[in-house]
Amino acid sequence: MKLYTSPGACSTADHIVLQWLGQPYEFQIVTREQRATPEYRAINPSGAVPALQVGDWVLTQNSAILHYLTDRFPEAGLCGDGGAQSRAEVNRWLAFVNADVHPAFKPLFGATHYLEDQAAIDKSHANARAQLRGLFANADAQLEGKDWITGSRSIADPYLFITLQWAKKTGVDLSGLDNLARFDAHMANDAGVQAAMKAEGLI
Repeated sequence: MKLYTSPGACSTADHIVLQWLGQPYEFQIVTREQRATPEYRAINPSGAVPALQVGDWVLTQNSAILHYLTDRFPEAGLCGDGGAQSRAEVNRWLAFVNADVHPAFKPLFGATHYLEDQAAIDKSHANARAQLRGLFANADAQLEGKDWITGSRSIADPYLFITLQWAKKTGVDLSGLDNLARFDAHMANDAGVQAAMKAEGLI
């Protein structure tokens, strides 16, 4: 298995899961500029990360890769306890991060620069931060009394952790979200998280 990743992007969540699995893998860091090259577009036509290469097969899309890894290595227990309800809870919170939280950052990552009106751009940023505050408040409530978002370690946790790093860098108000702060510290102290982040030059 070979993971194509950019430091601090959502692909770092896949890198963390690969560390947790303890299985052999390679990784290659690709910059924003490299993602636009024909060589990388031959791997992932959308020019995005992550991409996971397994032999001659390449899988893209973060949630698909995370589910592939849990299906291939079920013994790691990263998608619930094997029951339908437990797996659905993991899917619920993975979808929450992938479909709700991640896209809400787009204005803060430059998606509204085309407006060419600083006041409108600033308004889009404020709206995004307010929306993200609400979403992270939902995650904070879910984390009450838990170390992990579903109660046990899963593929949803690294993705949530990475979006928290984005939130801190883009000025999202996380004040008072004590459960989320505890989760963030818990993840930051995890050996697999640290190994992945060190490998990508993030710490």
